[in-house]
Amino acid sequence: MICGNFLDIATRTAGKTLAPVAAAAALVFGGGTAAPTWALDLDADDYAAGAVPEGTTLALLYYQYAKRTGVYADGNKVADGDLTSNVGILRVAHFVKIGPFLADPQFLLPFGRLEGTGNLDGLGTAEGIGDLILTSTFWLYNRPEDGVFFGVTPAVFVPTGNYDGGEALNLGENRWKYMLQAAGTFPLFTPDLSVQLSADVTFFGDNNDLGPNSDTLSQKPLGQFQAWLRYSVTPDFDLRAGVNHFIGGETEINGIAQNNEVSTTNFRVGFGWSFAPSWNLVALYGNDAAVENGLREGDRINLRFMKAF
Repeated sequence: MICGNFLDIATRTAGKTLAPVAAAAALVFGGGTAAPTWALDLDADDYAAGAVPEGTTLALLYYQYAKRTGVYADGNKVADGDLTSNVGILRVAHFVKIGPFLADPQFLLPFGRLEGTGNLDGLGTAEGIGDLILTSTFWLYNRPEDGVFFGVTPAVFVPTGNYDGGEALNLGENRWKYMLQAAGTFPLFTPDLSVQLSADVTFFGDNNDLGPNSDTLSQKPLGQFQAWLRYSVTPDFDLRAGVNHFIGGETEINGIAQNNEVSTTNFRVGFGWSFAPSWNLVALYGNDAAVENGLREGDRINLRFMKAF
């Protein structure tokens, strides 16, 4: 799972607003966002984790490099410049039984560095901690022997990250967020090929300290749809490819609509490798295929290291 949307960006440079909105530039766990990601991006094997035994603890460390090249409005590029992010996420999950259902209560803590260059160098840089994420998947249907899983995942984004309303770049968002996701995994034609499909919606609280005048940022719900294919070449190595689409999430500043509804599609390809007992590595490359409004991600590299206890 990739955590997106902890980067709060008011893209202003030299006193001129390039995009009069506080946009969240993506990150990952998987997700999102660079397609801006305001939700939880998934890895191809997230819901197949229903096969993990009760009592297991997973410790994960994520790294994402992403370079966003240009600002888009209504599908057209309106400004050049780059925004680069180097982000890590610490994640710990513990698998328990709640009644008849398996669950994995967990936390995710993002941290990293953002830097604007070129025409976006007026954004400066930001370093520190992002907003804490508290979440758990509840597997409502769990058949490891058949490779079939279905679950729901609520999440709360707690505004604990570094935030300064007078700065253009922040790793915290200074607002609460609430997400609900549903997803399923099933084999396709052969047990070695699996499909994971998911949909989620994120609801946003207000940020009452946007910019030097402490404006109020509001945002409509944002939807996300994800699809993954995963092919097991061997029991310890797989190839995977996925596509994400985000829609909605228009913002308002002091009640004035910004006409910046999100419609972003991105893809990712990579592999998963269990290189030693209880250890796993996932590596992904991706970029944005289409962006209606916001920053366009030209290159993204995601790494995930996992240790099971």
